[in-house]
Amino acid sequence: MHPYIQILKDELTAAMGCTEPIAIAYAAALARNTLGAMPERVTVLVSRNIIKNVKSVIVPNTGGLHGVEAAVAAGIVMGDPALELEVLSHISSEGQADIRVFMEHVPISVSQSTSNELFEIDIIVASHADTAEVIIRGFHTNVVLIKKNNSIVSEQKPQKANYCQAREPSDKALLEQLTVAGNVSFADTVDIEEIRGILDRQIACNMAIAEEGLRGNYGANIGKVLLATYGNSIMIRARAKAAAASDARMNGCEMPVVINSGSGNQGITVSVPVIEYARELGVSREKLYRALIVSNLCAIHLKSGIGCLSAYCGAVTAGCAVGAGIAYLHGGGLDAVSHTLVNALAIASGIICDGAKSSCAAKIAAAVDAGLLGWSMYQNGQEFHGGEGIVEKGVENTIHNIGRLGHDGMRGTDEEIIRIMLNK
Repeated sequence: MHPYIQILKDELTAAMGCTEPIAIAYAAALARNTLGAMPERVTVLVSRNIIKNVKSVIVPNTGGLHGVEAAVAAGIVMGDPALELEVLSHISSEGQADIRVFMEHVPISVSQSTSNELFEIDIIVASHADTAEVIIRGFHTNVVLIKKNNSIVSEQKPQKANYCQAREPSDKALLEQLTVAGNVSFADTVDIEEIRGILDRQIACNMAIAEEGLRGNYGANIGKVLLATYGNSIMIRARAKAAAASDARMNGCEMPVVINSGSGNQGITVSVPVIEYARELGVSREKLYRALIVSNLCAIHLKSGIGCLSAYCGAVTAGCAVGAGIAYLHGGGLDAVSHTLVNALAIASGIICDGAKSSCAAKIAAAVDAGLLGWSMYQNGQEFHGGEGIVEKGVENTIHNIGRLGHDGMRGTDEEIIRIMLNK
């Protein structure tokens, strides 16, 4: 299999709800199955970035509950671990009531992990003298330990790569093959039949939740605000529909999203504006597929240097990447894609991630706007030059700088954000 196809197959998976609480629910469901009984007490240790991304977002299919405790309870009471990131997709109204009863009667202790891992979920459940423990580390479905009492049921290293958090040598080797030039060349030449199914699912799922976000009443209704304030032009619709999908997703909508770089919001951002532009331009379905390949791969490439969880907002990398996809959709080649990316990164880098919540939709709108402005600059013969701030001559050099900024430079920012959020 071509390595880029493997990356897309691994990254573009479906998830229902914000992926961090869903990962908690997945771990909790695995722990309950391992215990073989409903637990009488639960202990949860999570890394600080998990706390940040779970604190404010509504857990789907819980009737509006939010937070770590709700995600744990939902996974234990009604979760199906076989469904992984769709673990909470089959919960009835009666099940929602059972989740609330569990939270009222079973103590759930939540603490910050003392490990240095950016992404770690450790859940211990107990019933009478029996205990079970599940640890997820590195990315959302990477179960590294399952234990019952003192016996290890399963212990393993990652079985497949996650390209926003590659740590194994084999993962890094595959990741290093990603370049903007390679992304464009692959999009130009790949046999679409190899990945049609993946992209069809992304189109169907992400546009469906975008339309739902505009129909319903979710969060701050950023998508509706954009349309009501600025009109119905394609530039506004592209931003509004992406924002509306996030409005719905962050505020309890139970529809699945095809993710990118471990994030549903990033999956929405890299796809919805490209799809909306393709409809406006009347291009072929094949051209849409190839433009989506560019936006998806560029987003993964940008995010790989930063890592899954950072104080650098992932909507920015996704918004810049979608600008590149739209440039390609208009017939732009490598030069257009590269300049669009650099321009957009120079505009929007610096937006912080302060957890998953309603304001993510507004950040998505701003990031998509930066991507579109980056493309408009290229169309008008304008660009930001190497040596101006974090911009360096050559798109790969600028992307490298973004990785340094997000992964290393913003660690202190991340810690301060979490202290603020926890009122410390």
